[in-house]
Order: sequence, then C-alpha cells, then structure tokens
Amino acid sequence: MVVEYDNDEASEQHLINAIYRSLHINGHVSDYMSSRAILTRKNEHVDKLNAMLIEKFPGDEVIYISFDEAIDDVHNYYTDEFLNSLTPNGMPPHKLVLKKNCPIMLLRNLDPSDGLCNGTQMVCKGFDRNII
Repeated sequence: MVVEYDNDEASEQHLINAIYRSLHINGHVSDYMSSRAILTRKNEHVDKLNAMLIEKFPGDEVIYISFDEAIDDVHNYYTDEFLNSLTPNGMPPHKLVLKKNCPIMLLRNLDPSDGLCNGTQMVCKGFDRNII
C-alpha cells in the first residue's frame, strides 16, 4: 500500500485510517486487530503511532506510571525526568496508556510452558492497580 505524503501528522493519520478503517466499530474483535499491522523502522515512530492508535481505540484509558530510581546515586546524577525519558528495548514506556480490549505484546517470558513468552500477542481484558 502506498500512502500519499502531505506532512508527517496528516500522513500518519491517513495511514492509520487506511489500515484500521473500522477501529471504532471492530476494535474489540481480536481477528480484526490481529490481521493488521503497521511496520516502521524506528522505535520513536512505533511509540508515536501507538499513542495515536490508542487515542482512537474505543473505551476509557487506564494509565500506568513506572517507578524509576538509580540505585546508589548519592549525587543525584540521574534525575527522575531523565530516567522516565528512557525506554530501553524490551521495556514499556514510563507512561503506559491502555484501554480494555486493546492488543498488547508480552515483553518477557512469564511462563513459556504455558505459552506466555516474549512476543506473545495478548488482549487487555481487565485492569487492577499493578496487574493488566
């Protein structure tokens, strides 16, 4: 598929609308979500597209905030703002925004014998204080 480029924001919106045309109606249908994907080369683009998609996804937002600290940093070289800005590979962002029935990907091996491995695609069915 070729998406005409106008400017970054308009082109990204056009791409999302082309791939996820009926998101507001079919967002809760797992086959609809699992049969579509947008691939990009940089993690910063992934983060931006994910934020745009979750905003369009039907339902109420649930926000999880990470707790980051540098151990043995007596001189406070690593501020909270700096630590919160980091998103190492395999880690979720500092501010994780989710909605019920949105797709997520498991980022580590929880129980490989039961199929809960890194990269497993899942769907958010409910939220608790520290549990998705």
